[in-house]
Parts: sequence; structure tokens; C-alpha cells
Amino acid sequence: MKVLLPLLILASSLQSADVQGWTQESPREEIRPQFGSAGENTLVIAHDQREGLDGWFQKGFEVKGGGFYRFQVKRKTSGVVNLRQSCLVRILWQGADGKGVPLDAAPEYILPNLPMPSAEPEYPTDGTTDAEGWTTVSGVYHAPSKAVKATVELHLQWAPGGRVEWRDAEFATTEVPAPRKVRLATVHHKPSGKSPRENCEEFAPLIAEAAQKKAGLVVLGETVPTASAGVKSLKTEDTAEPIPGPSTEYFAALAKQHRLHIVLSLYEKEAHLIYNTAVLLGPDGTLIGKYRKVSLPPGEAAKGIAPGKDYPVFDTAFGKVGMMVCYDGFFPEVARELTKNGAEVIAWPVWGCNPLLAQARACENHVFVISSTFMKPEDGWMYSAIYDQGGRPIAKGEKWGTVVVAEVDLNQAYYGPYNLGDFHSMIARHRPPVPSGK
Repeated sequence: MKVLLPLLILASSLQSADVQGWTQESPREEIRPQFGSAGENTLVIAHDQREGLDGWFQKGFEVKGGGFYRFQVKRKTSGVVNLRQSCLVRILWQGADGKGVPLDAAPEYILPNLPMPSAEPEYPTDGTTDAEGWTTVSGVYHAPSKAVKATVELHLQWAPGGRVEWRDAEFATTEVPAPRKVRLATVHHKPSGKSPRENCEEFAPLIAEAAQKKAGLVVLGETVPTASAGVKSLKTEDTAEPIPGPSTEYFAALAKQHRLHIVLSLYEKEAHLIYNTAVLLGPDGTLIGKYRKVSLPPGEAAKGIAPGKDYPVFDTAFGKVGMMVCYDGFFPEVARELTKNGAEVIAWPVWGCNPLLAQARACENHVFVISSTFMKPEDGWMYSAIYDQGGRPIAKGEKWGTVVVAEVDLNQAYYGPYNLGDFHSMIARHRPPVPSGK
């Protein structure tokens, strides 16, 4: 009775779940939750206090291969601890035989000896939540050419005592999404000036070159104003400056002059603290935002540099940009936190790092990473490069004083072989929980 009583209470509070063709599914009867409805177009799944219950509403929609479709549903929950894993939506593409289908063509980055990637499930993303607690979950998807049906699943899993309501689910044809192309640039240059101002001025012609190459975002190196032998002898506290301040105002003017975004790092002074801070400047000359380096190497900590605490991501005209600085790249947590917060591009001013870690940070998060370093390419210890979502360097600075550019489409998902699918959209649903404060 300890198990049956909660189920009886739940059953008495729910109406029949026969709503517009949605079926009730569960992997096994022993972990089946309670299904029901709460009025027209509202589906309900409820769990008792047992661990591991798992079930979903399911419905198939006819599709035309090659077409674009928009899915949207509203979700309200109570008693659910881990929304991103417990309350997911999954969309599966199926062929005429009821089985899965392959992608239309293997992306050029898939090695020829690997199998054709399958069209893996899609995972719509959580959007805004209204005043009544309803969260919109949505996405736009390209049906594989061999697909004839899309099966939509509305889940509640692993949520003891939890309840979810799914309302007004829609799956319909939509317009072809416009590409979101942007030209990403990195500068491979180590300043040689004798003052912070001279250091900054050395980048002016390189930023102009990036503009000539139609770059939308250009990334410079770490602590640009003080990265030269002539300035290194000065104490950090004597060269650190406020933000906004002289250096950011100088580069903001260049960003406005050339109508592009600029990222660089510098030592920031605020009250009694000094940070190694990356700034994002907009094409109108505004300071869009800043990120304070979280991971400090022993040398910086010994100089009294303070660590940052947050992982902000900023909206730009072309997409969402996050930043990290040098030593951050040695740790997967920084790029992952930025990705969790929505970053599509991570700008990385970096003095030096293992280039394999640059590839890893891009590949493990399926984001574009732009590094700008002061290391010689021949040393094999970090490159000024643009890494694609699979971790490949698609543009690399081979000589000092050069600007390299790569055009990317932020609306083009990266698909891996075997069962990865669009891994960037899956991270939110599948990554393991992290113990708080550890």
C-alpha cells in the first residue's frame, strides 16, 4: 500500500489522458508514471515518490522529407528538481519502414571510413517563462529527405514527487531559416611598444585589415596594453586601468570606425582589486560586456590578481558570444559554463596553451573558438586560430602580424558520426549534474 496509495491519489486528481491522439509510453511497466489531462490540450504526467520513474506522451506527425518544421509547446512543472533532464522534449525522424533514417549526406569533416551519420533525435530548447509559470519549449528543424514522420515525445523522467503539464503542442511547416553567417577573425601579433598606448596602437592596421576582409568579430591577445618587454618591468598595479578606460576607449573607437566587434584582454583596476579582464566591444563603439578571468595561474595569483566568478554570455548582431582568458583553457569547466549560458562563439585571448586543449574546448561543446596568442606557430604551443564546432582549426595565423578570417554559419548545426547528432543542443539535456559548490 505504500506504493499504491500515492498512485491512487494521483489518479483521482487527473482526467483521462485521451487528448488528440497522444499515446502514453514508458520503457517498462514497473517504472510507468501516472498520465492524465487537465483540460483541453493540456497533458499531465505525475510521479509518486519512487526513484527512476519514466514516461512520456507520444504523437506522430507526417512530414515531407527536406522540409522545415517548427515545434512549440508550453510546459509548467511542480516538484521537479532537474528541469533540463527531467522535462525534455524529443523529436525522432522515421522513414516509411518506421525506423530511423540517415542524414542526407555525410558532412565533409566525417572521415570516409566512418558510417553515414544517422539523423538522431532533436531536442527543443527552453525559452522564456511567463508570469503564470509556463515555459515555451521550441525549435526549427530540417527533416531528412527520407523521413516521412516525426514522432514527438513529451517527457517526465527521474523526478520523484514531480509533475509536468504540457499544453498547446504544435508541429507545423515553416519557412526556411535564413543563414546566420559571420566572418570570424584572429590577429597573430605580439606588441613591441614601450608603453600601453603604443602597444594598443600597433593593432590599428591589423584591425583595419580585418575590416577589409569583412570580419564581424576580431580577437586580439591577452593583456594587450602590457604584453611587451618595454612594459613588463612596470608593476601590474601601475598599469591596470578602469573599464571603461584609456585602452578600451581606444579600441572602442576602432570598433566603431571599422564597424566590427573586438575582443581583447587587459588588467582591470576596480577599487582595491585587479582582474585579468576580457572585453567585448561593439561596432557602434559601445562596451557590450566583460569577463573576468576565473582560472588564475600561480604567477598571477602571486601578484595579487583576483579571480572572476561569473560566466557571462553576450548577445551581438550575429549571435551569442562568450569569452575566456588564457589559463581558463586548461579546464573544461569554463568553456562548458559559457556553453551552458548560450555561447555559440567563444573568444579566447591566450598567451599560451596546449593547442590540443583548444581543439577539445571547441569539440566537447560544439562551439566555435577563436584564439589569439603570443606564441610562435613553430613552437607548437598554441596558435592564433579559428576552431570549428568539431575542433578543427579552419584558419590559422602562420606568421607574425597576420590576420586570418573564416566565414561560418551559426545556423548550421554540426553533426558527428554514429549517434552524436546535434550535440550542441543535447548538452543541456544530457550533461551530468554537478554537485553544487564543488
